Amino acid sequence: MKKYLLIVLLLISFLSFGQKVQILSGSTDFLKDQKSINVELLFNDVKFFEENKTETEYLEKREKDILDNPKRGEKFWKDWITAWNENKNVTFLDKFIKGTTKSKKINFVKDSSVKYTLIINSEWIYPGYHAGIAIEPAKLSTTLKFVETQNPSNVLLTMKTDKIKGTAGKNDFVMEYGRIASAYEKTGQLIVKEIK
Repeated sequence: MKKYLLIVLLLISFLSFGQKVQILSGSTDFLKDQKSINVELLFNDVKFFEENKTETEYLEKREKDILDNPKRGEKFWKDWITAWNENKNVTFLDKFIKGTTKSKKINFVKDSSVKYTLIINSEWIYPGYHAGIAIEPAKLSTTLKFVETQNPSNVLLTMKTDKIKGTAGKNDFVMEYGRIASAYEKTGQLIVKEIK
């Protein structure tokens, strides 16, 4: 069984290795003398699954799944939705920033006083699943815009990521918000490689 799990994890690592960031417009020239970049995360119009469910539709389905499970119930749902909102409003961005920490040139921070801001627009999420031994990582698609903080209409660089896979196999990936957070962290890692 351990051998099977190791093969699955290696395959996931191999498949996620080739993930790329696409530059849609602009260049990285403006970053040359910058020490810090402010980061903001938008979660306004994100879609879920291949069916492109809205967040409301996704949450309605999760609530029904949880309440229909006799081992869970109302308290579990309240805890789940509280954790979902905490992750959406704080942890996803924190994990993205954590993914950028290998950059030796630029610190990605929550600080609106710096000259430039990276706006992460969350566009599409596949939450993955955790069913004991079988684990499927989350996938995340984003559009990332580097803008002047004081003049956000001045877009200096636009990038796109498509179905970036998080990692799998850790205990905090039992719930989907942990898996999704991992996909944000992986996106941060890929952005740093692209702009170095």
